Order: sequence, then C-alpha cells, then structure tokens
Amino acid sequence: MRWLPQSLFGRLALILFGGLLVAQLLSAIINFAERDRMILRASGMQSAQRVADVVKLLDSLSAAERQRIAGILSVPPLVVTLSPTPQTQRDGETEPDSARALMFSAVLRAALGDDREIRISQNEAAVAAWRPGYFRERRAAREEGRVLPPEMQRFPPGSLIFQTQIRLADGSWVQFNARIPQEAASLPWRLLLTLVVLLVAVSLLSLLAVRWVTRPLHVLASAADELGRDIHRPPLPEQGPLEVRRAAHAFNTMQSRLVRYIEDRTRILAAMSHDLKTPITRLRLRAELMEDEDLRQRFEKDLLEMEAMVSQTLDFMRGLDSREPQQPIDIMALLESLQADNEEMGRAMSITGRTTAPFIGSPQFLKRCLTNLLDNALTYGKRALIGIEDGPAELLIRIRDEGPGLPEAELEKVFEPFYRLESSRNRATGGTGLGLSIARNIAQAMGGDVRLRNHPDGGLEALLSLPRVHA
Repeated sequence: MRWLPQSLFGRLALILFGGLLVAQLLSAIINFAERDRMILRASGMQSAQRVADVVKLLDSLSAAERQRIAGILSVPPLVVTLSPTPQTQRDGETEPDSARALMFSAVLRAALGDDREIRISQNEAAVAAWRPGYFRERRAAREEGRVLPPEMQRFPPGSLIFQTQIRLADGSWVQFNARIPQEAASLPWRLLLTLVVLLVAVSLLSLLAVRWVTRPLHVLASAADELGRDIHRPPLPEQGPLEVRRAAHAFNTMQSRLVRYIEDRTRILAAMSHDLKTPITRLRLRAELMEDEDLRQRFEKDLLEMEAMVSQTLDFMRGLDSREPQQPIDIMALLESLQADNEEMGRAMSITGRTTAPFIGSPQFLKRCLTNLLDNALTYGKRALIGIEDGPAELLIRIRDEGPGLPEAELEKVFEPFYRLESSRNRATGGTGLGLSIARNIAQAMGGDVRLRNHPDGGLEALLSLPRVHA
C-alpha cells in the first residue's frame, strides 16, 4: 500500500476523485450505448420505412410508369434501380452481419408487412470519383437499368450502404442502395465535453471541501508538535465547525493544565532548594568546627553531594520551562570553548567536522546539554571524540568515549531521572542520575533528541540531533 497517499487530505481526495471518475465513465458508457441504440433505430426505421413506401408505390404502377417513377425517386441517400432478375453480389459486398444491418432488415420486414423475398447485403461507401464523363455514365446506367457502383453514388466516405433487393408483386425486382447516416457512428463530442466539465468542476469543489475539512487537523497536529518545544505557545483559535471548536478548546485546556502543573512543580522544587540551602550552609559551618579531619572531609563531601543533587534536580525541572530567546549559535565556537575548558582540567577531547551555518536555539541550554554529554563521556570513558555532521535538515553531533559501553537493555533506562547502573548513590561512581535526563529534555525542547548506542569500534556514543527545519 505504499502507493497510497500518506496524508488524510490525499486519501480523501483520491477516494472522491476515483469514485467520481468511475461514475463518469459508467455514465458515459450508458449514455453512448443508449444514444447509439436510439440513433441507429431511428435512422434504420426512417430508411426502412421509405424503402417500404417505395415498394408499395411501385407495386401499384405499370411497368412503364415504374421506370419513370424509379428515376425520379433515385436520389442519394436512397438509389432505386429496377431489374427483371436479382443482381449478384459485387466485390466488397457482404451478408448483413453487423448490428445496424440486422436492425435495418428487421425494421424493413416489419414495415412491408408480408413475406415477400428480400435480399440484403452491405458495403462501405468509397470516395466519389469526379472524372470526365461522370454524369454521362450515371445517366446511361440509369437508362439501361444498371446498378451504379458505390463510387458513382456520391455517398460520403465511410458510410455504411445497405443494398436491398425486393421482389415486386409481378415478379420483377427493385434494388435500393440506402445509406445509414454517418452521424449514427460518430462520437457525441458535446456529451464528452459536458462530462469533462462536470468532472473538473466537481473535482475542484471536492478538493476545496476536503482541504476545508482536513485543515483544522493539520493546524491541531502542528500545534501539538510545537507544544513539545514551547509549552507557552499561543492558544489555538476556537473557531470553525462545532467539532473543530471542541477539539481546539480541549487542546487549549490541556495546554493550560500542563503549564500550571509544570509551574507549580517548578515553584515547589525551587522553594525546597532555597529552603535546603540554609540548613546545608549551617551544616557546612558546623563541619568546619570539627577537630577530626577525616570525619570533617567526609561530612563536607556528603554536604556537597546533597547540594549538587538539589541544584541538578532544580535544573532538570527548569529544563521543561525554558523561555530563553532563540538566537543564532556558532556551534564550532561553543564546542571549542568547551574543549579549552576541559583541556585545562586535564581532559582529552578532539573535534572532527564542521558546521555550515549557525544553529538557531537557546545558547545556555544547548551549552548545558553538551556539557552533560561531555561530562558523561569524560567521566566514564576517559576521552571524548566529537564528530559533526551538518545537513540542510539536521545537525548531528556525535560524542563518543573510550569506555566499556553499556548493556543494550540499559541504553534507554539511563535517561530516566535518578537512574544509575550502580546500586550505590556515590557521586564518585554513579552521580545523581540526572545529567542524561537533562540533556534529553533540552534537546527535545529544541525539536531534537539524544540517543545512545554502543559504537562498533568500542565505547559509548551519544548522538545529539538538532533539526534545522525548526531554525
């Protein structure tokens, strides 16, 4: 089913257009068949009735009078010729096997109303040959009672001629060359044009109707996609049909509830962080008064871990409520500054590849995302190898370490808040478990994502993808 359109608009348009096209084709077939049947019947009845009237007239006349009347009546498209005996078939003449010939024969027999002998053949009219002596030959053939060949009868090319021989009451024969009008087989161009105009008009109206129906769904999908990057986006306009207004109202209600929930949770954690700083500070001051140096260092280490956990938890929550203005970011300058900072601390980093244009985003949050990914690589892999792949639709930053990697089942779990592979809560081994969660939250807020994979050459590789289309 890959050939089917993927959008709702495309599928509805395909169904409407396909159904309309099939209906028009069936209608055209029915109209053509009925039109041909009626025209053939009308033309056949007209010619057959005229032949029958001429036969009845000739039956009532004397032999001399018949010849004069036959000459008068012999005018195309009905040529009348008297003969004492029936004529044999000429070249090109065939038995009546077409539907039109059989219909003509049936109508003629019904018009005559008796069982006299009738012989019918058919022939295609040739192009009239205008040559010297044409009229003289026609007059001589008429005087001698000979049948004119089709090329002498001035019938239009392609016409179907029925050569009908009928025995008169006194035993003599009369032959009629009757032409079925050419219009009986021609295409009804006006009907075709009408069907085409109707097809185009209804197709355009159908496309407009489908677009009108599906546009609110497109707007709703775009709003839902944008909501993931900006929770404070403007609400949807609640207008249009009843179902669209209800969907927009439900979406706006959901957005307002999410905003209140995130703001309430951020305020609570901010208050908790602020309230915890005071007792932590008091505890640090009291630790300074301890005489046991080893106990004091362990006590201060625990206090530092508590303070880091509170700060990172607050950062994690604030990552869902980013309102930093978007601006162009020089990714190369940002990475080179991070490289310089880490090399001053004795950490090894290398950068390959370059960006082709600035990235539009939040500088502070992007820096925090990259810092967390680099810290994760340098803490567990000793060295960070950064690769940049820039394209028109996506900026991809690969950060690979030289560590042991992760089990495949843990590659997604490490993004869960406070999740660590170590069972202990020691920052020296497992940290707080928020670094990767914060990095992914920031990337997703900018329309991208962070994924982890075990590199085929060893080590763990973090892939930060940032879409250019949202720039």
